[in-house]
Amino acid sequence: MISNLFKSFKLTIAFCILFSVSYIFILWLFAQVAGPNKGNADVVELNGRIVGAANVGQQFTKDIYFWGRPSHAGDGYDASSSAGSNKGPSNEEYLADIQARIDTFLVHHPYLKREQVPAEMVTASGSGLDPDISPKAAYAQVQRVAGARGISPEKVMAIVNANVEGPLLGLFGPEKVNVLKLNVALEKLETSNQQTK
Repeated sequence: MISNLFKSFKLTIAFCILFSVSYIFILWLFAQVAGPNKGNADVVELNGRIVGAANVGQQFTKDIYFWGRPSHAGDGYDASSSAGSNKGPSNEEYLADIQARIDTFLVHHPYLKREQVPAEMVTASGSGLDPDISPKAAYAQVQRVAGARGISPEKVMAIVNANVEGPLLGLFGPEKVNVLKLNVALEKLETSNQQTK
């Protein structure tokens, strides 16, 4: 009886070690081969300093930067509180939030009509951490960013187009623009312009 109990205990321990360690190892191996950036955070640097992770959104509010999607994660883009608002499309508070965001967006983009405001710029993602916007949402902000930086819209548009990422393997998902990478590219342009003056 005791020997059977001891065998069962040893077998349980062996399976726990086998499955927990091998499972983690298999996931790690898969990330090294098939995952982006070998399963590590895709950090973005500017002037030798890490300014953020490309796979987690950040809040940009100044006119010199492109803005990302709104976030309901904590106080905004808080990875420890990843979530949406859980308010339905008929919720009055939700609709009031959307209208306020549209009004704010139009104040900073007076060249747009209300119906031209991209929906993603006034609605939060399910995770609240979405780091990407569509090319259309980036194009809607080009004139504002160019004016705030004092550079031509054509230069800003070229930077946007250079940062458009196609669907995975050309098939899966839509085209997208990573907001952090786009803003870092703008900062690099500004730095290079200052150095050539």
